[in-house]
Amino acid sequence: MCTSADQGPGGRGVLRDGRAASLRALPYDDPLAQYLVEAVQQEYVRRYGGRDAAVVDPAEFLPPRGAFLVAEVDGVPAGCGAWRALPSGQAEIKRVYVEPAFRRQGVARLVVAALEQGAAAAGHAEVVLNSGREQPEALTLYAELGYRPVRGYGVYACAPDAVFLGKPLSVPEVSREEESSWVS
Repeated sequence: MCTSADQGPGGRGVLRDGRAASLRALPYDDPLAQYLVEAVQQEYVRRYGGRDAAVVDPAEFLPPRGAFLVAEVDGVPAGCGAWRALPSGQAEIKRVYVEPAFRRQGVARLVVAALEQGAAAAGHAEVVLNSGREQPEALTLYAELGYRPVRGYGVYACAPDAVFLGKPLSVPEVSREEESSWVS
């Protein structure tokens, strides 16, 4: 099983089948990122009959307000995920997706762990996301990772089949010396 403990320096991890996976950040509007985002959208079309109606601005996924990560196995894009800061102060996870050939290997766990770590490092104390009843494998994964129901938000806040989940994050403590170097 791939867990955050399996993640090494540089966003690497070991999948269930023993292969190494690596993560790299890309701009949301990068062609590879857009290819994977379109794959996510097609998954929504298959499962829900339409694309995700939530509005996203590619700039929301640029550091320090967010990140878009691509997982690769043997140089092949295997999946993706992103987080962005919300006005509430929470970080929202978006676009977690794994290509069919790489599913059930731990790619999503690796991506979500890296997204959580990035959001925590940026100072967010909680992460939220929305999913749906037509994604039972995602709901199972999030439950295993400690996500619990939270109040609905955004365009799907009142949608009957929408599922909203959240999780507290461990925000790294910053020493006074590090804190003062940020303001100089």
